[in-house]
Amino acid sequence: MRFVVDTHTHTIASGHAYSTVQEMAKEAAAKGIEMFAITDHGPAMKGAPYLYHFGNLRIIPDILFDVRIIKGVEANIIDYSGNIDMPEGYLKRLDFVIASFHDICIEPSSIEDNTQAMINVLKNPYVDAIGHPGNTMFQVDIERVVKAAYDNGKFIEINNSSFLVRAGCEENCRDFAIECKKQGVRIVCGSDAHISFDVGRFDRIYKLLDEVLMPEELIMNTSTDKFHEYFKQRRKRINTR
Repeated sequence: MRFVVDTHTHTIASGHAYSTVQEMAKEAAAKGIEMFAITDHGPAMKGAPYLYHFGNLRIIPDILFDVRIIKGVEANIIDYSGNIDMPEGYLKRLDFVIASFHDICIEPSSIEDNTQAMINVLKNPYVDAIGHPGNTMFQVDIERVVKAAYDNGKFIEINNSSFLVRAGCEENCRDFAIECKKQGVRIVCGSDAHISFDVGRFDRIYKLLDEVLMPEELIMNTSTDKFHEYFKQRRKRINTR
């Protein structure tokens, strides 16, 4: 099993990342990554770009160094009703939307509050995936969150950087993977690269998915065709609003 898509990366625009779009694309090409998503942080994150940044992503070529560029955002969950820091007018222009908890944007709360927020976020037609849900600062009812992903046709992310920067997340990530396997929910795998050298870095994810015997049909990152088909479904979902 080999991943050819990276669904979570950050460029210098995020404010605490260190590579340009071109540098990210060149490194992706060198590693055999065929598609990656630019998912810079939403504006509620300190140092993140203003909304105009996301409105102007269309000027980035769709292909750089023979790598397909997905234009997206890692939006911040900003309350326990499941609102995010990106208005609908900007979300409409993006290819891929991750929604995540960051303690700099929202204070961690109870398991019930955290769970309800994730469930509500997954109901947002523009949101495609929950980012790094294994974060121990925001404990959730994993079974209920995965069911919400299933009910809404959304993804759960397994995040490679979490194993390095979010202490104690291993058990939660494993439990999410197992529950996704049980409920038949598709996962996306992101490096969460904040510098070009980490694009396509999935070492911790490969190990986890091997351990839980995750079926390849539930892993989106093994084929660009899976994403092209999903984007067709996504456009249909949004256009029927």
